[in-house]
Amino acid sequence: MDYPVSVDENGLKIKPEKMEKEKLYHCIFKEKAMLVFKDSQDVMNCYEIEEKDLVEKIKQISSDDDLEKLFEEYLQGQDLKN
Repeated sequence: MDYPVSVDENGLKIKPEKMEKEKLYHCIFKEKAMLVFKDSQDVMNCYEIEEKDLVEKIKQISSDDDLEKLFEEYLQGQDLKN
């Protein structure tokens, strides 16, 4: 199966019909990490990350499972208030 998220010179290309629900997908475009997620109600969510250190870590990710682990570790390291 083709990866459902890609980029070209014109920008981000998403193939929602090839996406699994509740799974995070990613790609890099113009030094930004683009994250795409289709929720249980088929609503598409797209996030853009510009933080250079985090983008560099995302560039080294080889699988979407590793991406989710990276974000879990990143959030644990942040002093976030609910």
